[in-house]
Amino acid sequence: MRLLDLLVIFVYLIAITWFGARFRHKQKTLKDYFLGGRTAPWWAISLSIVSAETSTLTVIGTPALAFQGNLGFLQVVFGYLLARVIICLLFLPHYFRGEMYTAYELIRRRFGPRIQRLTAAIFLMLRALAEGVRVFAISIVISVILNAGELASIFLIVCLTLFYTFEGGMTAVIWTDVVQMFLYIAGALVSFFCIVHMMPGGWEQIWRAATQAEKLRIFDFRFDFSREFFSRTYSFWAGLIGGCFLTTASHGTEQLIVQRLLAARNLAESRLALLSSWLVIFFQFGLFLLIGVALYALYSTVGLVAPQPADRIYPEFVWRHLPSGVAGLVVSAILAAAMSNMSAALNALASTSLLDFYWPFFVNRTGQVVSHTQGLYLARTTTILWGGVLLLIGWIARKWGSVLEAGLSIASVLYGSLLGTFLLGLLTRRAGEKAAAAAVVAGVGIMIYVRELTKIAWTWYVPIGTCMAFTVGALVIVFDRKEQNA
Repeated sequence: MRLLDLLVIFVYLIAITWFGARFRHKQKTLKDYFLGGRTAPWWAISLSIVSAETSTLTVIGTPALAFQGNLGFLQVVFGYLLARVIICLLFLPHYFRGEMYTAYELIRRRFGPRIQRLTAAIFLMLRALAEGVRVFAISIVISVILNAGELASIFLIVCLTLFYTFEGGMTAVIWTDVVQMFLYIAGALVSFFCIVHMMPGGWEQIWRAATQAEKLRIFDFRFDFSREFFSRTYSFWAGLIGGCFLTTASHGTEQLIVQRLLAARNLAESRLALLSSWLVIFFQFGLFLLIGVALYALYSTVGLVAPQPADRIYPEFVWRHLPSGVAGLVVSAILAAAMSNMSAALNALASTSLLDFYWPFFVNRTGQVVSHTQGLYLARTTTILWGGVLLLIGWIARKWGSVLEAGLSIASVLYGSLLGTFLLGLLTRRAGEKAAAAAVVAGVGIMIYVRELTKIAWTWYVPIGTCMAFTVGALVIVFDRKEQNA
């Protein structure tokens, strides 16, 4: 227990919570609370997008992937760029037609309220499960520091994040995202240079050891249609196609990211924010993968024993081997990524619950008038409820395996049905409610089968689910006469 490091962490937690809570006075309406009043500049939204798709899973899981394997994960990141172009051209123009607060309002316009609620429910399930894995990942970091129980380890972080999200809404989320993104990138850079400094022979020896172990390999261009091809998680084709489908689903149909895109001042700034965020993402993943490679070289050269599971490698190295004060800074950076993503999830879960479920059922149908004060009260209450749900799922997620791949694979099971349904609405004119419902059910059903009963790699989950959902929806259009007249 190093007091200087603990003091640095304590000061960070208090400071970021205070900073986020300061935005409370700007929250006057639901538009302020869920879209930040559409006043944030594009560059802040860009950095917030990066923070939203980054989490503790990225910070501790990515170095572990490179430590055990190589740089092949970067192949997935190339698919992220292709997806961003597709979203800018196909999705964003539809989102900026009229006043939208959630991604699923687009589905309501196209297929009606029942399919809107169905897709919104899938998002709530998807985000709650995936975020639960991320909440558990926080406990790995804190348990290394405090040697505390897992539930106690995550409780403090969840409560602090919940507090400033409750107070400041989307404005607090965006601006704390910006601060926290700079912090965890700075922490990663400090870690990398400390590892290079500790390595006998410096960077040259790291390069030599990594080259001999084939740790610097990025691309795998092998192409065939064998069973092995679809079971390889990180190949160029799996990365490009799988990464493209995954990001098109997550950034084009999931409220977590769409909410940020809708918070931009206009369509042009929304596009600029999304495209520029890829440059930061590429740099970020490259940096964390290089940290994993450098740790492998250091551990194999010096003879250190790697901790188990592998996800502990980075946080344990930071806490046990970095200088006092520096370790506290880097751990604060890891917690920054966790808090950033959790605040985004809480706000997105609350907005979807309130606007896609509560409002249609209890406000629109009854015709009751809800004041701005009452709306903010409901939004904040819903945020608190979701904080409790994430704590529960985080406790259950302890036995789900590698945190990074567990989070991605869980999300990928449901993303396909969402993306397939959105594409059915955007690319066809005759699809109606029946086709959309069939697409959702088919997408989820086939992916449960693929995940549980096949050895197909998670990088192929979203392409398979999307194609299945879209195909089934299209077949319903062809064979159902009523649907053809929809």
